[in-house]
Amino acid sequence: MERIHLNGIWRMKKKGDRSEYPVLIPGSVLSALLENKAIEDPFDRMNEYSTRELFWDDYEFCYEFEIMNHQLLEENQVLVCEGLDTLADIFINGHLVASTKNMHRTYRIPVSQVLCAGKNTIQISFHSPLRYIESYTYQEKKEVNYIPCGCMKGNHLIRKAHSMFGWDWGPQLIDAGIFRAIYIEFWNGSRMEEMEIHQEHGKKTVTLQIHLTFSIPAVEDIVLIQVLEAGVELAAQTVVVNTDIRTEFLIQNPKLWWPNGYGEQPLYQIKVQHFNGEGILLEEIEKNIGLRTLTVSRDEDVWGREFAFQVNGTKIFAMGGNYIPEDCVYNRITRERQEYLVESMRRVGFNCVRVWGGGYYPSDYFYDLCDRYGLIVWQDLMYACNVYDVTEEFAENCRQEVIDNVKRIRHHACLGLICGNNEIESAWDHWQEFQKESSYLRADYIKLFEHILPAAVKKSAPDIFYWPSSPSSGGCFDNPDSENDGDTHYWAVWHGQLPFTDYKNHNFRFCSEFGFQSFPCLRTVESFARKEDQNIFSRVMESHQKNDSANGKMLYYLSETFRYPASFDALLYTSQILQGMAVKYGVEHWRRHRGRCMGALYWQVNDNWPAPSWSSIDYFGRWKALHYMAQDFFASRAASLTVEKEKACLYFENETGKSQRYKAKLYVKNMQLDILEEAACEGQIDAFRSENILSLDLMSLPAYCEWKRNRKRLGGWEEEVFLEGWIQMEDGTVRQAVETVLPYKYLRLSRPNIETEVFQEADGYTICLKSDCFAAFVELSFQDADVIFSQNYFHITDKQIKEIYIRKNDILQGSFSNTNEMKQRLCIRSIVDTY
Repeated sequence: MERIHLNGIWRMKKKGDRSEYPVLIPGSVLSALLENKAIEDPFDRMNEYSTRELFWDDYEFCYEFEIMNHQLLEENQVLVCEGLDTLADIFINGHLVASTKNMHRTYRIPVSQVLCAGKNTIQISFHSPLRYIESYTYQEKKEVNYIPCGCMKGNHLIRKAHSMFGWDWGPQLIDAGIFRAIYIEFWNGSRMEEMEIHQEHGKKTVTLQIHLTFSIPAVEDIVLIQVLEAGVELAAQTVVVNTDIRTEFLIQNPKLWWPNGYGEQPLYQIKVQHFNGEGILLEEIEKNIGLRTLTVSRDEDVWGREFAFQVNGTKIFAMGGNYIPEDCVYNRITRERQEYLVESMRRVGFNCVRVWGGGYYPSDYFYDLCDRYGLIVWQDLMYACNVYDVTEEFAENCRQEVIDNVKRIRHHACLGLICGNNEIESAWDHWQEFQKESSYLRADYIKLFEHILPAAVKKSAPDIFYWPSSPSSGGCFDNPDSENDGDTHYWAVWHGQLPFTDYKNHNFRFCSEFGFQSFPCLRTVESFARKEDQNIFSRVMESHQKNDSANGKMLYYLSETFRYPASFDALLYTSQILQGMAVKYGVEHWRRHRGRCMGALYWQVNDNWPAPSWSSIDYFGRWKALHYMAQDFFASRAASLTVEKEKACLYFENETGKSQRYKAKLYVKNMQLDILEEAACEGQIDAFRSENILSLDLMSLPAYCEWKRNRKRLGGWEEEVFLEGWIQMEDGTVRQAVETVLPYKYLRLSRPNIETEVFQEADGYTICLKSDCFAAFVELSFQDADVIFSQNYFHITDKQIKEIYIRKNDILQGSFSNTNEMKQRLCIRSIVDTY
């Protein structure tokens, strides 16, 4: 089989205009206009709104390519479009060959009747999605009125990423274009159409069942099927080409794939080569697979029905976050940028990531990365917070979309489940706005998400667990927000403005969404806001805040915990600390109830533009405080502290398959780092278990009683102390937890004098810090450089030297000529420096 790639430099213009712009394909209207400096940066200040107006127009993309005489002799000539966004007419040499209505599908279009030898022209005309919505005619009694928060009306009418029309974290930058590969294939005779792989696991064996589908029989052709490990052949079979080929391989002593933190991620390769009767290689497909069993346990128990990923028979506590589209301009999403993001998840302990249903299906490379780094993928189908008019045409379009994408990703070790949609079952159950919609549309919901789509998933990937919606208890509007069954989204903290301590009142089976907003750092804000804009209630700052009243909400929560920051920059920093504290509180609570709760996925990991949001990594890849804090609360062996009703409790969460011996201490210290009280213990905790290992009754401590006698009044002792717990394991690993009795705004914090030294190592740098008093939420940063530190936003709790490491590869932007320069450019602050 021969392939002509049509990626390259095309010409783009607005329909009816003479001005053309060169555009690199994959690319889009926005990428063309930005690369040619024809528009201002839509992220800057309030340019979003003028950029949005561009998409009332149609756009044309044109390209010329050469066809050789021998290619025209091939029986099959097929144009393949892996990603067209969205309403497109495709012309070759002036002939209309196809029209498309779904950015999520791959289109294969016969073109043998329109190609010619020599120069050929392809033109793809993209129609305005806004005009399509404006002219849409609903079926009788099926008009939809609901509009998701932050969206433009009608985003549900087109199979296009909903978030392109805006969301409560992103802009209304609609775009259009050729966002994935486009090429023409030529072949004679038979072609491989599909490869499906099933696994049967036995005792120290795995049987691979490989099913190949070819377009037609070809008795002179053969197929060589190989199983390889790290490029070394383990087994091979040769078979004659037929339309349906089924074969098996037995793998002895298989190396099993595990999620991050539970084991390694070995990958095997399945390589299929198709030869003709003369031994010439016609086509080749290679897929990486991981040997594992992976499903979702729905066992009944004393609390209801659990919801737990089960890998190789082991129930996993899922720890991670929700992934949204990485950019508003698709071709900015490079492989390097995507790997950085996925690796950043793995580095802080993620074992799971949820691909949210309001964007698009990620690239093949995203799933390759999740295979490699051990992240279970919760894959939503691309439906979110919407009401759909399910016509016959729409239903078939959606069915084909599922088939295209599920077949594309089904072989990946990381794929944990496929979920029908985001929040729509819950919305139909009790969202007030949904209750105004037609009962016919409610019936359409059941038809689409509990019949048509699950049937398509089951046919394409019978081994993959299907879940109808998120949240859900299993479908049919059966109490989808139940705390005792299925998964839950919990937003009373944040949207409901309840304190984040409210998390302790809920023991969900699996919390797949919860979160808390923060601002990005000042360098990120400066990318879109001028000096005069740098007030959180300025028009520019509010235009980048897509969640109603959220900037004020952050101030409300801040006032409950911290003193009012003295500067704009201090406010940004404090908001990130607050976000980290909120998510940490929820995760630690649910981990302490392992068995009842089996997952905590916070909202959200990343951003698609620079703005305040729920993300833990901002648009430019800068880790926020939350992402650094996740290293501790997502650690396989974690320590956490609770302080309630005058009692402090130290917990050990052991999310490993081995029992752990430990030594633990729990301190009460004053702000000068003196130990006022301490308790100690040692013991052993079983595998996959969480336990309260040490406690202190604070009000009966001698230090408190002495303070009370000397001060001659009640209250106030809590203002002068903090609690520190640490757990040391047999291998020397130490986990620390720090809490205060009162909110930080009431503490009598001293301003720390932090001494620093910087040393160069073979693979990076070591920063040594020493403080003369308690330093809370210490932030390290550099002027004009982006760096990932081994720890950040940490506490200094004793007078020992604290070492922070920087790998050379973690200097992402900027450079340092020597350690003296690094020391001079190092910026340090703690929470007391904000007021």
